[in-house]
Amino acid sequence: MILSFFDQFMIPQALGIPLILIATAIPPLLIFNPSNRLISNRMSTLQAWMLKTFTKQLMLPVNFPGHKWASMLLALTLLLMSLNLLGLLPYTFTPTTQLSMNMALAIPMWLMTVMVGMRNQPTISLGHLLPEGTPTLLIPILIIIETISLFIRPLALGVRLTANLTAGHLLIQLISTAAFVLMPSMTLTASMAFLVLLLLTGLEIAVAMIQAYVF
Repeated sequence: MILSFFDQFMIPQALGIPLILIATAIPPLLIFNPSNRLISNRMSTLQAWMLKTFTKQLMLPVNFPGHKWASMLLALTLLLMSLNLLGLLPYTFTPTTQLSMNMALAIPMWLMTVMVGMRNQPTISLGHLLPEGTPTLLIPILIIIETISLFIRPLALGVRLTANLTAGHLLIQLISTAAFVLMPSMTLTASMAFLVLLLLTGLEIAVAMIQAYVF
């Protein structure tokens, strides 16, 4: 049976039921629950330190009233990061390679930020549509361009995440297939391809974490 390189991005099914919900629900179970013990173990201490450091980095460019969104943004980032990293394991499915799922996450978040900005600071939010010092003749054109760029933002978020993960998975499969095929006849070339595969895997681990942060 010959499989296509894009078969790995098909949603797996069991008895006709899509398993994407199970694949999305399993990663949050890997996050350790806080304990009621006075003295925590090393794993919970390391987890708390990582969450504190990441939250500080995430909320650094945001003013103090915006820190109320820290828990929700942190939960979304951890979900995406766990999905991206677990998708690099063999015989697994990566839900974030599906554009529909990424758009389902991007559009509500984008709409929430726009509505909150319009409610709290309508003048500043509308002022972003027209840069300061714009010539009078260019005002209508710039307003249209900035409005289009505002509405394209969630699409860019979803497509960026999907494209980066899809390209990485395809490269890993292509190089691993080449190393496997060339191993009997060209051992040296296959060994070099395997070395490139190891380096690419390390790069994909970094890309998986960076893309979750960028999203």
